Amino acid sequence: MPNPPPARYRRWHAVPIIQQNWGSNRMGELVEFLRVLMTDPFGFIDLPVRQVITDIVNWIVATFRDFSRTYISPPVRGVMNGVQWGLSSVPPGAFILATFVLGWWAASWRVGVFSVIAFALIGFMGVWDQMIITLSLVVTAVFFCVLIGLPLGILSSRSDRFYGFMRPVLDIMQTTPPFVYLVPAVMLFSIGNVPGLIATIVFAMPPVIRLTNLGIRHVNPEFIEAAVAFGSTKRQILWKVQFPLAMPTIMAGLNQTIMLALSMVVIAAIIGAGGLGLEVYAGLERLNIGQAFVGGIGIVLLAMVLDRITQGLGEKAPGVRDRGE
Repeated sequence: MPNPPPARYRRWHAVPIIQQNWGSNRMGELVEFLRVLMTDPFGFIDLPVRQVITDIVNWIVATFRDFSRTYISPPVRGVMNGVQWGLSSVPPGAFILATFVLGWWAASWRVGVFSVIAFALIGFMGVWDQMIITLSLVVTAVFFCVLIGLPLGILSSRSDRFYGFMRPVLDIMQTTPPFVYLVPAVMLFSIGNVPGLIATIVFAMPPVIRLTNLGIRHVNPEFIEAAVAFGSTKRQILWKVQFPLAMPTIMAGLNQTIMLALSMVVIAAIIGAGGLGLEVYAGLERLNIGQAFVGGIGIVLLAMVLDRITQGLGEKAPGVRDRGE
Protein backbone atom coordinates (compact mmCIF):
# COMPACT_ATOMS: atom_id res chain seq x y z
CA MET A 1 0.00 0.00 0.00
CA PRO A 2 1.63 3.28 -1.07
CA ASN A 3 2.38 5.82 1.57
CA PRO A 4 0.07 8.91 1.61
CA PRO A 5 1.60 12.24 0.57
CA PRO A 6 2.82 14.51 3.29
CA ALA A 7 0.35 16.81 5.02
CA ARG A 8 2.09 19.89 3.64
CA TYR A 9 1.63 18.58 0.10
CA ARG A 10 -2.03 17.79 0.70
CA ARG A 11 -2.61 21.30 2.07
CA TRP A 12 -1.06 23.11 -0.88
CA HIS A 13 -2.67 20.74 -3.35
CA ALA A 14 -6.14 21.63 -1.97
CA VAL A 15 -5.65 25.41 -2.47
CA PRO A 16 -6.55 25.46 -6.22
CA ILE A 17 -9.68 23.38 -5.53
CA ILE A 18 -10.81 25.80 -2.77
CA GLN A 19 -10.09 28.80 -4.97
CA GLN A 20 -12.06 27.24 -7.82
CA ASN A 21 -15.07 26.56 -5.61
CA TRP A 22 -14.90 30.03 -4.07
CA GLY A 23 -14.67 31.64 -7.50
CA SER A 24 -17.65 29.69 -8.81
CA ASN A 25 -19.71 30.61 -5.75
CA ARG A 26 -18.84 34.28 -6.13
CA MET A 27 -19.70 34.16 -9.83
CA GLY A 28 -23.04 32.56 -9.06
CA GLU A 29 -23.79 35.21 -6.44
CA LEU A 30 -22.83 37.96 -8.89
CA VAL A 31 -25.07 36.51 -11.60
CA GLU A 32 -27.95 36.24 -9.14
CA PHE A 33 -27.39 39.83 -7.97
CA LEU A 34 -27.44 41.11 -11.56
CA ARG A 35 -30.59 39.13 -12.31
CA VAL A 36 -32.41 40.59 -9.30
CA LEU A 37 -31.08 44.05 -10.15
CA MET A 38 -32.58 43.83 -13.65
CA THR A 39 -35.90 42.22 -12.70
CA ASP A 40 -36.67 43.94 -9.38
CA PRO A 41 -34.28 46.85 -8.71
CA PHE A 42 -36.67 48.44 -6.20
CA GLY A 43 -36.66 45.51 -3.81
CA PHE A 44 -33.35 46.46 -2.22
CA ILE A 45 -34.66 49.61 -0.50
CA ASP A 46 -38.11 50.17 0.98
CA LEU A 47 -38.68 53.88 1.61
CA PRO A 48 -41.32 54.37 4.31
CA VAL A 49 -42.86 57.36 2.53
CA ARG A 50 -46.46 56.37 3.30
CA GLN A 51 -45.80 56.02 7.00
CA VAL A 52 -43.79 59.25 7.17
CA ILE A 53 -46.52 61.26 5.40
CA THR A 54 -49.20 59.67 7.57
CA ASP A 55 -47.29 60.57 10.72
CA ILE A 56 -46.76 64.16 9.51
CA VAL A 57 -50.44 64.61 8.63
CA ASN A 58 -51.54 63.09 11.93
CA TRP A 59 -49.23 65.47 13.80
CA ILE A 60 -50.52 68.47 11.86
CA VAL A 61 -54.11 67.47 12.52
CA ALA A 62 -53.52 66.85 16.21
CA THR A 63 -51.64 70.14 16.59
CA PHE A 64 -53.67 72.53 14.43
CA ARG A 65 -57.21 71.10 14.39
CA ASP A 66 -58.48 73.31 17.21
CA PHE A 67 -56.67 76.36 15.82
CA SER A 68 -58.09 75.76 12.33
CA ARG A 69 -61.65 75.35 13.52
CA THR A 70 -61.43 78.29 15.90
CA TYR A 71 -59.54 80.95 13.92
CA ILE A 72 -59.62 79.93 10.24
CA SER A 73 -63.00 78.36 9.73
CA PRO A 74 -65.17 81.25 11.10
CA PRO A 75 -63.84 84.04 8.80
CA VAL A 76 -63.96 81.77 5.75
CA ARG A 77 -67.50 80.71 6.59
CA GLY A 78 -68.49 84.31 7.31
CA VAL A 79 -67.26 85.60 3.95
CA MET A 80 -68.88 82.69 2.13
CA ASN A 81 -72.22 83.22 3.87
CA GLY A 82 -72.10 86.94 3.15
CA VAL A 83 -71.36 86.41 -0.54
CA GLN A 84 -74.04 83.74 -0.82
CA TRP A 85 -76.60 85.96 0.90
CA GLY A 86 -75.74 88.87 -1.37
CA LEU A 87 -76.04 86.80 -4.55
CA SER A 88 -79.18 84.96 -3.51
CA SER A 89 -80.93 88.15 -2.45
CA VAL A 90 -80.75 89.53 -6.00
CA PRO A 91 -83.78 88.53 -8.10
CA PRO A 92 -82.88 86.29 -11.06
CA GLY A 93 -84.07 88.87 -13.60
CA ALA A 94 -81.99 91.64 -12.05
CA PHE A 95 -79.02 89.26 -11.81
CA ILE A 96 -79.24 88.40 -15.51
CA LEU A 97 -79.56 92.08 -16.42
CA ALA A 98 -76.51 92.92 -14.29
CA THR A 99 -74.43 90.20 -16.00
CA PHE A 100 -75.51 91.56 -19.39
CA VAL A 101 -74.32 95.05 -18.45
CA LEU A 102 -71.10 93.69 -16.94
CA GLY A 103 -70.35 91.52 -19.97
CA TRP A 104 -71.01 94.40 -22.37
CA TRP A 105 -68.84 96.79 -20.36
CA ALA A 106 -66.01 94.29 -19.76
CA ALA A 107 -65.82 92.78 -23.23
CA SER A 108 -68.52 93.42 -25.84
CA TRP A 109 -72.25 93.23 -26.41
CA ARG A 110 -71.79 89.69 -27.69
CA VAL A 111 -70.42 88.62 -24.31
CA GLY A 112 -73.35 90.37 -22.63
CA VAL A 113 -75.88 88.54 -24.81
CA PHE A 114 -74.08 85.24 -24.25
CA SER A 115 -74.19 85.83 -20.48
CA VAL A 116 -77.96 86.37 -20.65
CA ILE A 117 -78.45 83.18 -22.70
CA ALA A 118 -76.16 81.14 -20.42
CA PHE A 119 -77.80 82.19 -17.15
CA ALA A 120 -81.27 81.87 -18.66
CA LEU A 121 -80.51 78.28 -19.65
CA ILE A 122 -79.22 77.58 -16.13
CA GLY A 123 -82.46 78.92 -14.69
CA PHE A 124 -84.70 77.04 -17.12
CA MET A 125 -82.87 73.78 -16.30
CA GLY A 126 -83.84 74.23 -12.66
CA VAL A 127 -80.36 74.59 -11.15
CA TRP A 128 -80.37 78.34 -10.44
CA ASP A 129 -79.98 77.94 -6.68
CA GLN A 130 -77.15 75.45 -7.14
CA MET A 131 -75.43 77.88 -9.52
CA ILE A 132 -75.65 80.64 -6.90
CA ILE A 133 -74.00 78.36 -4.33
CA THR A 134 -71.23 77.43 -6.77
CA LEU A 135 -70.68 81.06 -7.74
CA SER A 136 -70.51 82.11 -4.10
CA LEU A 137 -67.93 79.39 -3.40
CA VAL A 138 -65.85 80.51 -6.39
CA VAL A 139 -66.06 84.20 -5.44
CA THR A 140 -65.05 83.44 -1.85
CA ALA A 141 -62.15 81.25 -2.90
CA VAL A 142 -60.89 83.81 -5.43
CA PHE A 143 -61.18 86.57 -2.82
CA PHE A 144 -58.87 84.72 -0.43
CA CYS A 145 -56.55 83.69 -3.28
CA VAL A 146 -56.09 87.35 -4.25
CA LEU A 147 -55.86 88.46 -0.61
CA ILE A 148 -53.02 86.00 0.08
CA GLY A 149 -51.50 85.48 -3.37
CA LEU A 150 -51.10 89.10 -4.45
CA PRO A 151 -48.74 90.09 -1.58
CA LEU A 152 -46.78 86.86 -2.06
CA GLY A 153 -46.41 87.62 -5.77
CA ILE A 154 -45.20 91.14 -5.02
CA LEU A 155 -42.67 89.83 -2.50
CA SER A 156 -41.51 87.24 -5.02
CA SER A 157 -40.92 89.95 -7.62
CA ARG A 158 -38.83 92.00 -5.21
CA SER A 159 -36.71 89.18 -3.78
CA ASP A 160 -35.03 86.41 -5.78
CA ARG A 161 -34.34 84.50 -2.57
CA PHE A 162 -38.00 84.56 -1.55
CA TYR A 163 -39.07 83.45 -5.03
CA GLY A 164 -36.51 80.65 -4.89
CA PHE A 165 -38.23 79.47 -1.72
CA MET A 166 -41.72 79.87 -3.18
CA ARG A 167 -41.07 78.19 -6.51
CA PRO A 168 -40.92 74.53 -5.29
CA VAL A 169 -43.87 75.22 -3.01
CA LEU A 170 -45.91 76.48 -5.97
CA ASP A 171 -44.80 73.50 -8.07
CA ILE A 172 -46.09 71.14 -5.39
CA MET A 173 -49.35 73.06 -5.06
CA GLN A 174 -49.97 72.96 -8.81
CA THR A 175 -48.96 69.37 -9.53
CA THR A 176 -50.56 67.64 -6.55
CA PRO A 177 -53.78 65.89 -7.66
CA PRO A 178 -56.87 67.78 -6.47
CA PHE A 179 -58.26 64.81 -4.53
CA VAL A 180 -55.18 64.75 -2.30
CA TYR A 181 -56.16 68.13 -0.81
CA LEU A 182 -59.50 66.80 0.36
CA VAL A 183 -58.15 64.38 2.99
CA PRO A 184 -56.23 66.85 5.20
CA ALA A 185 -58.96 69.47 4.67
CA VAL A 186 -61.58 67.10 6.06
CA MET A 187 -59.33 66.05 8.93
CA LEU A 188 -58.73 69.69 9.90
CA PHE A 189 -62.12 71.26 9.20
CA SER A 190 -64.60 68.35 9.18
CA ILE A 191 -67.11 68.02 6.31
CA GLY A 192 -68.93 70.83 4.54
CA ASN A 193 -68.31 73.97 2.52
CA VAL A 194 -65.34 75.21 4.59
CA PRO A 195 -62.95 72.30 3.89
CA GLY A 196 -63.96 72.47 0.24
CA LEU A 197 -63.12 76.17 0.21
CA ILE A 198 -59.77 75.64 1.94
CA ALA A 199 -58.80 72.94 -0.57
CA THR A 200 -59.93 75.21 -3.40
CA ILE A 201 -57.89 78.15 -2.12
CA VAL A 202 -54.72 76.07 -1.88
CA PHE A 203 -55.27 74.52 -5.31
CA ALA A 204 -56.17 77.75 -7.15
CA MET A 205 -53.70 80.20 -5.60
CA PRO A 206 -50.44 79.51 -7.56
CA PRO A 207 -51.40 81.30 -10.83
CA VAL A 208 -52.00 84.59 -9.00
CA ILE A 209 -48.60 84.37 -7.29
CA ARG A 210 -46.69 83.31 -10.38
CA LEU A 211 -48.18 85.80 -12.82
CA THR A 212 -48.04 88.70 -10.38
CA ASN A 213 -44.33 88.01 -9.97
CA LEU A 214 -43.90 87.59 -13.74
CA GLY A 215 -45.83 90.74 -14.64
CA ILE A 216 -43.93 93.00 -12.23
CA ARG A 217 -40.55 91.57 -13.24
CA HIS A 218 -41.24 92.13 -16.95
CA VAL A 219 -42.12 95.80 -16.69
CA ASN A 220 -39.96 97.82 -19.06
CA PRO A 221 -36.93 99.14 -17.09
CA GLU A 222 -37.18 102.47 -18.92
CA PHE A 223 -40.43 103.29 -17.08
CA ILE A 224 -38.80 102.49 -13.76
CA GLU A 225 -35.76 104.62 -14.60
CA ALA A 226 -38.01 107.51 -15.54
CA ALA A 227 -39.90 107.20 -12.24
CA VAL A 228 -36.62 107.13 -10.30
CA ALA A 229 -35.39 110.17 -12.20
CA PHE A 230 -38.48 112.08 -11.07
CA GLY A 231 -37.79 111.15 -7.45
CA SER A 232 -40.42 108.44 -6.91
CA THR A 233 -40.08 106.18 -3.90
CA LYS A 234 -40.07 102.38 -4.13
CA ARG A 235 -43.67 102.24 -3.00
CA GLN A 236 -44.72 104.80 -5.60
CA ILE A 237 -42.82 102.93 -8.31
CA LEU A 238 -44.57 99.69 -7.33
CA TRP A 239 -48.15 100.98 -7.14
CA LYS A 240 -48.05 103.74 -9.80
CA VAL A 241 -45.71 102.23 -12.39
CA GLN A 242 -45.07 98.50 -12.04
CA PHE A 243 -48.47 97.34 -10.81
CA PRO A 244 -50.55 99.13 -13.49
CA LEU A 245 -48.24 97.96 -16.27
CA ALA A 246 -48.32 94.40 -14.92
CA MET A 247 -52.13 94.39 -14.66
CA PRO A 248 -52.77 92.43 -17.92
CA THR A 249 -50.52 89.61 -16.71
CA ILE A 250 -52.07 89.73 -13.24
CA MET A 251 -55.55 89.54 -14.78
CA ALA A 252 -54.45 86.49 -16.77
CA GLY A 253 -53.42 84.89 -13.50
CA LEU A 254 -56.78 85.84 -11.98
CA ASN A 255 -58.54 84.22 -14.93
CA GLN A 256 -56.62 80.98 -14.40
CA THR A 257 -57.34 81.12 -10.68
CA ILE A 258 -61.08 81.45 -11.34
CA MET A 259 -61.05 78.46 -13.67
CA LEU A 260 -59.07 76.33 -11.22
CA ALA A 261 -61.35 77.39 -8.37
CA LEU A 262 -64.42 76.40 -10.35
CA SER A 263 -62.98 72.99 -11.18
CA MET A 264 -61.94 72.37 -7.57
CA VAL A 265 -65.30 73.51 -6.17
CA VAL A 266 -66.93 70.83 -8.30
CA ILE A 267 -64.56 68.17 -6.96
CA ALA A 268 -65.11 69.43 -3.40
CA ALA A 269 -68.72 68.28 -3.63
CA ILE A 270 -67.39 64.89 -2.55
CA ILE A 271 -66.73 66.25 0.95
CA GLY A 272 -70.00 68.11 1.31
CA ALA A 273 -69.60 71.32 -0.69
CA GLY A 274 -72.90 72.13 -2.35
CA GLY A 275 -73.73 73.63 -5.71
CA LEU A 276 -73.57 72.27 -9.23
CA GLY A 277 -70.80 69.87 -8.27
CA LEU A 278 -73.19 68.18 -5.87
CA GLU A 279 -75.65 67.74 -8.74
CA VAL A 280 -72.98 65.98 -10.80
CA TYR A 281 -71.85 63.84 -7.87
CA ALA A 282 -75.40 62.88 -6.89
CA GLY A 283 -76.21 62.00 -10.49
CA LEU A 284 -73.19 59.75 -10.76
CA GLU A 285 -73.91 58.14 -7.42
CA ARG A 286 -77.49 57.32 -8.41
CA LEU A 287 -76.63 56.61 -12.07
CA ASN A 288 -78.95 59.46 -13.01
CA ILE A 289 -77.32 60.59 -16.22
CA GLY A 290 -79.75 63.45 -16.77
CA GLN A 291 -79.05 65.00 -13.37
CA ALA A 292 -75.29 64.71 -13.82
CA PHE A 293 -75.53 66.09 -17.37
CA VAL A 294 -77.58 69.11 -16.26
CA GLY A 295 -75.05 69.89 -13.52
CA GLY A 296 -72.22 69.58 -16.02
CA ILE A 297 -73.92 71.92 -18.50
CA GLY A 298 -74.41 74.49 -15.74
CA ILE A 299 -70.74 74.29 -14.79
CA VAL A 300 -69.64 74.73 -18.41
CA LEU A 301 -71.90 77.74 -18.97
CA LEU A 302 -70.79 79.41 -15.73
CA ALA A 303 -67.14 78.79 -16.57
CA MET A 304 -67.52 80.28 -20.04
CA VAL A 305 -69.23 83.42 -18.74
CA LEU A 306 -66.59 83.98 -16.05
CA ASP A 307 -63.79 83.34 -18.55
CA ARG A 308 -65.11 85.82 -21.14
CA ILE A 309 -65.74 88.55 -18.57
CA THR A 310 -62.33 88.24 -16.88
CA GLN A 311 -60.59 88.16 -20.25
CA GLY A 312 -62.39 91.33 -21.21
CA LEU A 313 -61.38 93.00 -17.95
CA GLY A 314 -57.78 91.98 -18.62
CA GLU A 315 -57.88 93.60 -22.04
CA LYS A 316 -59.21 96.81 -20.48
CA ALA A 317 -56.34 96.96 -17.98
CA PRO A 318 -54.22 100.15 -18.18
CA GLY A 319 -51.08 98.18 -18.94
CA VAL A 320 -52.46 97.06 -22.30
CA ARG A 321 -52.95 100.65 -23.47
CA ASP A 322 -49.59 101.76 -22.13
CA ARG A 323 -47.74 98.88 -23.74
CA GLY A 324 -49.48 99.53 -27.02
CA GLU A 325 -48.36 103.09 -26.99
